[in-house]
Amino acid sequence: MILRYIGRRLLYLIPTFFILSFIVFTLVRLIPGDPVMAIAGPDSTPEVLQEMREALGLDRPVANQYLVYLKGLFKGDLGTSLRTHQPVWIEIGLRFSSTVELAAAGMMVSLFVGITLGVLAALRPGNWLDAFTRLISLFGVSSPTFWTGLLFVLAFGYYWRLFPIAGSGTIWHLVLPAATVSLTSLAFITRLTRASLIEVFSQDYVQTARAKGASPVRVIIHHSLQNALIAPLTVAGLEFGRLVSGVIVIETIFAWPGIGKLLIEAIQFRDWPVIQGLILTFALLFAVVNLIVDILYAVIDPRIRLD
Repeated sequence: MILRYIGRRLLYLIPTFFILSFIVFTLVRLIPGDPVMAIAGPDSTPEVLQEMREALGLDRPVANQYLVYLKGLFKGDLGTSLRTHQPVWIEIGLRFSSTVELAAAGMMVSLFVGITLGVLAALRPGNWLDAFTRLISLFGVSSPTFWTGLLFVLAFGYYWRLFPIAGSGTIWHLVLPAATVSLTSLAFITRLTRASLIEVFSQDYVQTARAKGASPVRVIIHHSLQNALIAPLTVAGLEFGRLVSGVIVIETIFAWPGIGKLLIEAIQFRDWPVIQGLILTFALLFAVVNLIVDILYAVIDPRIRLD
């Protein structure tokens, strides 16, 4: 059943991927600026610019360029970077692991802290801890990521000097960017876990378990949390896709060598093939994460069928 569902979802993904490739290919060419001018420099002669356009295939009609690009996609070729002359998949591959590392660390922080705070807040609605978690959620939802990142840099990196503020290489370099990128997701997961648990606690089967003398820990873990995690899991899947594609600002602030920083560099140099490859990579990751979340639904709650 699950394998058939996965196969069907992957088949649906193929036409979606190619439709997206057409949209991205078209929109990228609407970006102001000439990539040849960005590479050659403003002092280049018209003859040199024309030679470069011919060499890069940019002198052809847009429809012809797209057909060539589409033919390459069928072969797994995302094109060649206009700036470095390296295959796009190599450019992405060199930085892909760094972005996934950052997004995974942020998601782990969001899930662990968010579910923990949500459970504690649901146990005693209206007490000081519940008010504290709501304050954290409000701060996480309303604070712009770039502002939070700069605040963490100033507080923990510049004034208190607890963590490095730029680069990568050690786990300490990961602390500030992971904390920054996890804050919004943490807020959503905390609020959803709290709301879901409060609703589950009122169900008859939970009241029956309590009446039979089940311990509070067993009531939470075995009877309540499993059903209450469906909504937070949905948000976690969507948030992980957002984290992977939304770490652009974070990677720029903390000089984290991921694909978000690569996208900024590609936009600055009008590197169309890299921009296209990165957007398609983000879309593919988002689709795969959503598929994994749908499968986890059936694992957590056997009542859910994957048809």
